[in-house]
Amino acid sequence: MSRSFLHYLISHRRAERSNFTKNSSEIQSRQNIAVALEKNIREATGTKRRGVSRRKFGANSPIWMHFEGPRSKMMRGNAPIIVLSQNTKRESGHQVQIGNITAAKAIADVIRTSLGPRAMLKMLMDPMGGIVMTNDGNAILREITVKHPAAKAMIDIARTQDEETGDGTTSVIVLAGEIMACSQAFLQQSIHPTILIEAYRMALDDMIDFAENKFSKVIDPKNDSEVAVVVKSCLGTKMMSKWMDLAVSIAIKAVQTVQTVRFGHHEIDLKRYCRIEKIPGGTIGDSKVVPGVVLNKDVTHAKMRRKIVNPRIVLLDCSLEYKKGESQTSLEIMNEQDMSKILEQEEEAIKRQCDDIIRVKPDLVFTEKGISDLAQHFLLKAGITAIRRLKKTDNNRLSRVCGARIVNDTTDLREEDVGTRAEEFEVSKIADEYYTYVTTPQSDACTIVLRGPSKDVINEVERNLQDALHVVRNVIINPRLVPGGGALEMALANQLNENSKTIHGVKQFAYKQIAAALEVIPRTLIQNCGGSTVRVITGLRALHMHVADKPNNWKFGINGQTGDVANMDELNIWDPLSVRIQVLKTAVETAVMLLRIDDIVSGTKKRDGGDGPMAEMPQ
Repeated sequence: MSRSFLHYLISHRRAERSNFTKNSSEIQSRQNIAVALEKNIREATGTKRRGVSRRKFGANSPIWMHFEGPRSKMMRGNAPIIVLSQNTKRESGHQVQIGNITAAKAIADVIRTSLGPRAMLKMLMDPMGGIVMTNDGNAILREITVKHPAAKAMIDIARTQDEETGDGTTSVIVLAGEIMACSQAFLQQSIHPTILIEAYRMALDDMIDFAENKFSKVIDPKNDSEVAVVVKSCLGTKMMSKWMDLAVSIAIKAVQTVQTVRFGHHEIDLKRYCRIEKIPGGTIGDSKVVPGVVLNKDVTHAKMRRKIVNPRIVLLDCSLEYKKGESQTSLEIMNEQDMSKILEQEEEAIKRQCDDIIRVKPDLVFTEKGISDLAQHFLLKAGITAIRRLKKTDNNRLSRVCGARIVNDTTDLREEDVGTRAEEFEVSKIADEYYTYVTTPQSDACTIVLRGPSKDVINEVERNLQDALHVVRNVIINPRLVPGGGALEMALANQLNENSKTIHGVKQFAYKQIAAALEVIPRTLIQNCGGSTVRVITGLRALHMHVADKPNNWKFGINGQTGDVANMDELNIWDPLSVRIQVLKTAVETAVMLLRIDDIVSGTKKRDGGDGPMAEMPQ
């Protein structure tokens, strides 16, 4: 071994030894710094944490810079940042969607048995202790108290359906609940709700197009017999089905009475000009339509006339009494003459009002305010009959019947303000109450007088008649009909299944789920009849699948009385197109709205006790 090589080995060993010593010292120094840093941080975050300052560590100390870092700033309080109030409850994500679906299904299950002719009644007790017995979907849900916001949304759509069309409230709840139930499987597979919503809206557009162009027929709204067919199919599911012919005639006559044509459009204002007067006693068969106004009022004076033919009528919106000043007035009476003057002034003020009325020579005076005894005396002396304290709505209907203008001050009365179109005024006594009739054959307003053995029966008959009135109105405005008994829903389901073959991707399966949800209507009709659901639905589905070979197969649905497959055209079961379209729109849009919810923040503190909800928020 050469000497130069030995020198190289010795120098290399010395270098390695020095590097090892250097690295060891660096590691030791780093460990010492870490121990000091940990000790100082422990002291700084202790009980005397507020005393930490730059002077302790030095302005440029790494310990101080570490302590001033963003992470250490969060550690100072050792408490989470509270954004929401402590009384606020928040739920988000998949749990919210499942909760909405559960609430929608719970509301749908409540009234599922109230669909169809074999519908069951619900007995409800309101907070005041009153009992309501009905199978009307809106009337049932109106009395239910719920806590879950999705359940409240379901109840709101029943009210919307009732206000828009007057029928289909039960169907829209059942269909919306079924669409939500069908969506649950997709959400559990982590499919985004936006994909479902887009597919559902595509299906809704296609359903409306198919219903209007392929599965509807047009009738003549002026033909009462064709309109009566639609009303009978509506009332077939109601309690008033035993008095079908009477209810049909009442509904058609009432709507034709209030119907007017303005600017080429039919105007049918049932809320203002068609009033239902409920008089307990008698039978339902005693109910009738009065072409005019019926009021639960009597004349103000016993000697006033109770029957007048071709009366001249004045309508007032002011009181026939002495008007006191708006500000408080104090009078000092020194003797009898002062008292007499005050009474004379009051008498003169009332007499001036009565003279203004007598000047236009009316036979009848109706006012929304009061009539004093002195005013009654002057009017009776002039042979004028007076009735006081009318409702504003009744005064408006009287104005439409007799042609009078409502006057706010007697000094403004003119001859053109007097109504002369009424043919007869009569006050008659029914049971223990007096009722005022103002009638004319050419009336633009009417009153339906309902009779019945009890208030509960009359209230249910009123709900049935309201549905019948809205059906007639819908047919007159849009005279297109679709088959009932679930036939339209099965026809649309078959078309959607065929149309889904042109859609690709995940949307195809969501699109087909709407078709599956539509079958809930005929399936529920079968269940309420006690029939075999699987067998009957399979047979009905097979009929609609061969609609290309047999064009009339789209009219086949479920006979609500027997639960079997039947031709709706032969049974004369038809629904207004506007009602079914509104059911589809409301159900799908409600499902879309609920599926878009991914966060629920309840801003009120949850109360313990109280009424139990039908569908509570999931815990």
